[in-house]
Order: sequence, then C-alpha cells, then structure tokens
Amino acid sequence: MIRFADLFEAIDSTTKTNEKIAAMVNYFAAASPDDAAWAIYFLAGNKLRRLVPTKLLREWAAEEAQIPDWLFDESYHAVGDLAETLCLVVPPGSLVDDLSLTRWIEDRLYPLQSMSEDEQRDAIIDIWRQTPTKLRLVIMKLVTGGFRVGVSKRLVTRAIAMHCEVPIDVIAHRLMGSWKPTIEFYQRLIRQDIDDAIVSQPYPFCLAHPIDLQQDVGAIGPATDFVAEWKWDGIRGQVIRRDSQTFIWSRGEELMEKRWPEIESAAEELPDGTVIDGEILASLSNGEVLPFTQLQRRINRKTVGKKLLTEVPVVFQAFDLLEHDGEDIRSLTFAQRRSRLQSILDGVTHPHLKATELIAGDTWQEWSAIRESSRDVNAEGLMLKRIDAPYDVGRVRGTWWKWKVAPYTIDAVLIYAQKGHGRRASLYTDYTFALWDGDTLVPVAKAYSGLDDKEIRQVDHFVRRNTKESFGPVRSVTPTLVMEIAFEGLGRSTRHKSGIATRFPRIARWRHDKKPADANTLQELMDLLPATEPSTS
Repeated sequence: MIRFADLFEAIDSTTKTNEKIAAMVNYFAAASPDDAAWAIYFLAGNKLRRLVPTKLLREWAAEEAQIPDWLFDESYHAVGDLAETLCLVVPPGSLVDDLSLTRWIEDRLYPLQSMSEDEQRDAIIDIWRQTPTKLRLVIMKLVTGGFRVGVSKRLVTRAIAMHCEVPIDVIAHRLMGSWKPTIEFYQRLIRQDIDDAIVSQPYPFCLAHPIDLQQDVGAIGPATDFVAEWKWDGIRGQVIRRDSQTFIWSRGEELMEKRWPEIESAAEELPDGTVIDGEILASLSNGEVLPFTQLQRRINRKTVGKKLLTEVPVVFQAFDLLEHDGEDIRSLTFAQRRSRLQSILDGVTHPHLKATELIAGDTWQEWSAIRESSRDVNAEGLMLKRIDAPYDVGRVRGTWWKWKVAPYTIDAVLIYAQKGHGRRASLYTDYTFALWDGDTLVPVAKAYSGLDDKEIRQVDHFVRRNTKESFGPVRSVTPTLVMEIAFEGLGRSTRHKSGIATRFPRIARWRHDKKPADANTLQELMDLLPATEPSTS
C-alpha cells in the first residue's frame, strides 16, 4: 500500500504526461499481479461502493481530533475534500503493518460494509491511528469513494502497454466492459498473445474533436476529404451480436441490459460477429427525432412499460461498423467500413435499426447552410468524418470533428452561490441563475464554468459582501450580477420550479453592461422551446 500511496503522490505532484506514465510503468514493474490489478481498477476511474456513511466519518473525526462538529464542518468546507480533511484534522498515526494494496482492500476495507456501526467506528479509528498522513489520504479516498488522480484512462492504457509491450489498442480493448480486479484478469490483460475476444466485450470508442465556432472550418482540410452526418443528441452506444446473443454498451462502458427492447429485437436480424457503433435516439415512426429530454425518461428504467414504449420509442442510428464476420475491421477506411455497414443493414427489415443519413455536400459553404437548420430536426449540428481514416481509439485529432450550431443564450441574474471543490473549495464558484417572471426572479439554471480565475475571485468577493441568507453551504445574494448563460437545449419539466430544464448550462460571459432589470424573462426562455415539446417529469 505504501508503494501505491507513493504512486498517487508521484502522479498528483506533476503535470507532465511522461512523468505520470513513467511512475505507473515503474509501479507495474514492481507490483504483484493482484496489486497491479487493483491499481489499474482505481486508476481507470472505478471505485469501491460506499463503505461507511460520510456523516459517521465526520462525527468520528471530530471526536478523535477533540473538536466540535461545527469546526470540522467548517474545515471540510474550506478544504473541499473529505479524505484530505480527515488527514489534516485527525492526528497522524504510526504505521503498524505494511500491508499490500490487495490486503488492505480485501482484509480491512471490504469488511467495513458488513460491520455494525460500533464495529465500523473502532475499525476506522484503528486505521487512523495506524497510518501516517500520506498513506491515510489514499485509504480514506478509497473509503469515501473519492479516489481520483490526474490520469485519464487512456494514459493508464498507455502505461500498461508500455510495461507489457502489447499494442495500446489491444490493451484498450481488454479494458472495455465489465471486469474484476483479479490476478487472472491482470494476466489476461498483459499477455503477449493478442488474438483474443470475449463474447460481450465492446471496442474502445472513437471520439470527435469540437470545431471552434469562430474557426474557419476549412482549416481542417478540403470538404471533399469528409462526409457529413447529423450530430444527434442521444446516447452513444455499441450493439454487439455474437454467438446469437445481443449486448448493448454505452460509451460510459455500461452494459444496458433489457433497457432498449426494440433495439435488442432488431439486433437479432444481424449476423453473428457484428459490432455496430451508433446513437440511441428517441424517434417516432415517421422518422422525427424527439428531444433528449424525452429519451431521459427511459435512461434509468430497468424495465419499460407499454405506455412509455408507445410514448418514447427508440431507434439505433448506426454510423460505423467495427467488427464484420467476427473480424476487427477498425483499420479499414471509413468509406470501406460504411460500405460493409450498409450491406449488412440492407438485410435488416426491423424499423428500430437503421443507418444514419450521409448528407450530400461538396463544399463547406453547402454544409454550413445545412448546419444552420440543425435545430429544425432536433440535431446539435454536423459530424464530419474523414473518408480515408481508420476507426481510432479515443479522441485523435483529425479523424472526426463535431461542428455544432451556436448555443442558445440568455441573460440571467445570479441569486445563489456555493463553494466549489478541490482547489476551489475556499471560493464561491457554483452559481444559480434566475429570470424574471413578472416581478419575481425564478431560478432556471446552475452553472459553475465559464469564468476565469480573476472573475471567480471578483464574484467570490461580491458573494461575501452581499449575502442575504445562508442555507447550509448555499448563500442567497443580492440580485445584482448579470451573466450570459449558454446552453445546448431545453425542455419542459415538472421537476423544476420554472417549468423548464436547460441542458449543459455554462457561463458565456459576465454582462457588466447590464443591470438586473435588463435580464431576460422566463417567457422569453419558454419561447425558445420547440412548439411540440411535451412535458417530462
């Protein structure tokens, strides 16, 4: 565990990619297979289920530090990270046993879940008294479910590939899907024989780079080098058909079982050894794509009733073919993969599986004009894909581009503020904005990105000097500051006081030139809704 804590510190203390990779490679070279498996599990973004309630950890820490609860809570709000607060407030302990990472997880942390509250308290206090600060920080991050360190999954993949001298795309494929951090898994992960496949295993997704709306799109190359598709606002996924079984994976590597029965039924018409990349969309029988707010009604449903199946039918819009007749064809060009995809889908008669439309156009001017009509079909813009490019792993610049339309914008008034997390834990950085409904300001959106550091400090100073009321960590402020809020979409919602929900709100700019009375009204926001937008709960 000490070596894992050293790895955490090494990664956390540098911004240089090569140093982070070197630290991971050195760790894997010295770690036992079981420790390496657990390290990869956490570095790749996985977490343990919550082992102990946060409320209890805070109570016990205050007792152990011999401070009142309010002082611990103030310390927590100032630091912004519970694990770090526990290390700073509770006196450091002395190392008793140098257990391995695996032994810590399996013998000391996992058992916490099944203990009584008194047993948990004794076990946690023993941990605090038996661990120095650096070691305790990592252990508490695991206990609280807050383990995060500055490496992406792709960076971890590169380090593993470098350590075991296996191609990075093979490692990326093996890390996809559901797996457990066992010795057997680690040995499969690093083995030199690369001719492997698991029936349900998806491929790493190819991701797109955004085109800056101020950028000349022609800078990415001639229009004739690309094809264009609508950029839909749905759920990215892979449909896998192998051994007469169907598996549907989300981009977040979640196996979505029994959530999309229409798509599962359609996939039965696919030949074995087929993997398709595409988008799950809420779509009516006439081809009309519904707003994402409607698709949200089905996202977390484990079972879907007849009423919802009727109101929000879904379709899988396929745009790429990754496996054909059991063969990985990602190295082929987009044109070749698309041709094979179309041949397969020509044999599918099911209405809930279809190929995306390739939009005709020979010049950027043509596509630019088409892009301006995106919202008319509930699309976000265009996807641009190089005709001669392979299917890359991750976000590789130049392969795919997303060319969105300009976002919606409104001018709104800041009415609430809350402190942020991490390095912003001492500053008010999370904001709630409101619009006018008559003489009343009604909250419509929360945003915490878009301001630079100088502006954040200015807003923080304003909040501290203009707080009207406090509701726990939230401060109600005098409605004075006006910000331009940008968002990708909106829909009616019975869950929000305003009756409307914005999608991906963020601060576009601080409107120093406007007074609160100049902010938009709720009705003006409502006017942006599609005329046919139904309500959603």
